[in-house]
Amino acid sequence: MTSLDKPTEETSADDARAVTEAALFEAFGGVRGMVETVLPGLLFVTIYTINKDLHLSAIAALAVSLVLVAVRLVMKDTVKHAFSGVFGVAFGVVFAMMTGNAKDFYLPGMLYTLGLGLAYIITTLCGVPLIGLILGPVFKENLSWRTRNPGRKKAYAKASYAWGAILLAKCAILFPLYWWADTTQLGWVLVALKIPPFLLAVYLTWVFLAKAPAPIDVFAEMEAEEKAAEERERQAAARSAEQ
Repeated sequence: MTSLDKPTEETSADDARAVTEAALFEAFGGVRGMVETVLPGLLFVTIYTINKDLHLSAIAALAVSLVLVAVRLVMKDTVKHAFSGVFGVAFGVVFAMMTGNAKDFYLPGMLYTLGLGLAYIITTLCGVPLIGLILGPVFKENLSWRTRNPGRKKAYAKASYAWGAILLAKCAILFPLYWWADTTQLGWVLVALKIPPFLLAVYLTWVFLAKAPAPIDVFAEMEAEEKAAEERERQAAARSAEQ
């Protein structure tokens, strides 16, 4: 190895980390996505703590979710994170209104977290880690990691196990509180547990993927194959013309 090789390798590693960071930021919504996730629940528990009014708390949470979607639409930004927030809040509002129990506002989200945690574990045990299915298109590798990039598949498996363990640990805290604590206690604990576990899971995913082999860009491969096929057709046509 020459003295010029090492900086090149370090630069490549830095580039790989930067690409991984950018992909994770895009996939999970970044800071704005976290705000959109936390704000409706925070508004609900704040209003309910002050006046114990289920209807006002629920309507305010749903309204702020709709405003967040509207802002993204006006700015012509991606709305997938905001829309997921609206659906989550809407289900919570429906549950709470139907039962008259303010704690049920949080129940759909808790059940979703439980199901998602189990999905991360089960899909990994089945050889198709969920985090790979989520991030594969973001990295432009689709499912190539399953059969062509074993080191990357292993990293996705580790990340999926981490996500599953973190989400199930979160559920182990929240579900007992759902039964034993009052609405405000459950709400504030849930708000407090929104961001830290998420950041831990994203950080561990970054650690595993930063050490993994680079993704295989299947889109670039398809473009190269198309260009090669066009070139072969052009050469064949040229030979036919010469004859």
